[in-house]
Amino acid sequence: MDIAGYLASIFIGIALGLIGGGGSILTVPVLVYLFSIDAVLATAYSLFIVGTTSVVGSFSYFKKGLVNIKTAVVFGIPSIISVFLTRAYIVPAIPQEIFSIGNFTVTKSILLMLLFAVLMIFASYSMIKKDKKCCDEEPQKQQFNYPLILVEGTVVGILTGLVGAGGGFLIIPALVVLSKLPMKEAVGTSLVIIAAKSLIGFFGESGETVIDYIFLAKVTAFAIIGIFIGMALSKKIDGSKLKPAFGWFVLVMGIYIIIKETILK
Repeated sequence: MDIAGYLASIFIGIALGLIGGGGSILTVPVLVYLFSIDAVLATAYSLFIVGTTSVVGSFSYFKKGLVNIKTAVVFGIPSIISVFLTRAYIVPAIPQEIFSIGNFTVTKSILLMLLFAVLMIFASYSMIKKDKKCCDEEPQKQQFNYPLILVEGTVVGILTGLVGAGGGFLIIPALVVLSKLPMKEAVGTSLVIIAAKSLIGFFGESGETVIDYIFLAKVTAFAIIGIFIGMALSKKIDGSKLKPAFGWFVLVMGIYIIIKETILK
């Protein structure tokens, strides 16, 4: 299954390079189901993989001037703080067995996978639906709705800390609506935010977690290869047209995880 896992890692990078995000939502399922890694450890690994690939993916946006540093700082601070605290204190505090229903016991790993599946379903909706704002590239006066940005950044940070996903499908709409950024600039800025909070969250991991850095480097390297493939393909293929199809795939995966972690256990 390792070969399938490394090939899937390339696919994660291709999705990021081709459609500008979304690929990271598949990282945890790949680690859990193809590499047979415990779900809790997989969320930690995912933070590193997502963070590193987002750093690479953001370079092209930096070159084009499509990263708003001020917005990244304003939105990123509450997100970074909450993801760090979540990995350092909340995740370790979750008991190994949550509750039981008959012969079925909801463990910490199952809870995180179910939460991740729900997040995948929400993410798939944002990919499938047609976003009217995507065509609105008219620059608007920069303004910040600080209370909402604080709440949104904190929520995204907690979710990232719990399930290891970048949360771009939550961040990008927030940047467009709450910070009045054009869509392309919102995508570039979100990659910087995702990179910072994911990597800081990873390094906030409990000292008891045993990390296989060689394995982690291999998976990350394959994902980065995928990013460059995706960027090359994006010059020939309109990634926005593929986004709904990818969204349906993520939806099916989310439903599959719920079934696998409950009915098929």
